[in-house]
Amino acid sequence: MSRIGNLPIAIPEGVQIDISDKNVVTVKGKLGELKQAVDPNITVEIQDYQIILKRLSEQKVVKSKHGLYRSLIANMVKGVSEGFEIVQEIVGVGYKAEAKGQLLSLTLGFSHHIVLELPKEIAVETVTERAKDTKIILKSFDKQLLGQVAAKIRSFKKPEPYKGKGIKFQGEEIRRKAGKAAAE
Repeated sequence: MSRIGNLPIAIPEGVQIDISDKNVVTVKGKLGELKQAVDPNITVEIQDYQIILKRLSEQKVVKSKHGLYRSLIANMVKGVSEGFEIVQEIVGVGYKAEAKGQLLSLTLGFSHHIVLELPKEIAVETVTERAKDTKIILKSFDKQLLGQVAAKIRSFKKPEPYKGKGIKFQGEEIRRKAGKAAAE
């Protein structure tokens, strides 16, 4: 069984933690503010510039939630102090992406352009270099929202296994298949 829940979370300088009586943790930092409701079987305490989570019972369900809430709060603390970034690559001839404010316009070989309006918490940037794949760079302080938006963008054109064309995460390995063998 994982022991992640027992690890303390260091509070960086400039980050404020507030725990309400209804077990709602609010984290404020220079990049934004996040809230997370915590299960009543888990207590959240602040001691010596660290956040410590303790479980009230040893049931399997409570143990699993202990690690879950510790990870969620750790991601909130890191997000409001440093932020998160996801880079996606668009592979394919004629595939393009263009960012205008909170709108992301994608040309992915369909008969129409795809225009996606992004939440205000996410900053988007596109990088197009000659003879290289177009990159979409997403930045936010909310890791959950950032992952959801990145998954939504990828779902428009998942990488296919024969030529590898589509939208993929940077560093992602695409399992390639061999094409048809020529008749002899």
